[in-house]
Amino acid sequence: MNFRLRTSKKTADKLKNLQDKTRMTPNILSRYAVVLSLRNPEAVINFVRDTSGLEFNRTTLTGSYDFLFKSLIAQHTQREITDDEYFPDLFNAHLERGISLLENEYDYAGNQEKMIINLMTKMPGVG
Repeated sequence: MNFRLRTSKKTADKLKNLQDKTRMTPNILSRYAVVLSLRNPEAVINFVRDTSGLEFNRTTLTGSYDFLFKSLIAQHTQREITDDEYFPDLFNAHLERGISLLENEYDYAGNQEKMIINLMTKMPGVG
């Protein structure tokens, strides 16, 4: 069982950029990115070749919501998934896809407060 995840350099750069703009930590930004990716019904490509970005511990990324994230990702794949499939592979695939979506959300909103408001309207039950 792997408890470490390494992002691509591109994702690491986007997380650092968003962190500078929003003053939110990369783990929180990653959670938003994964949830945005899960809103897209298309399957993710779960093979990340570039692992030269940030390294995260599973607990840091998912916190007390680990079971919830695993359940949401399993629901998205429409099948049961093993712990090894879930983390780091599928979680990272959703992070890689979702970070661009999150970056677009910030660019559209123009600031952190508006971004959060926009995200809350897209994610009923959040907030």
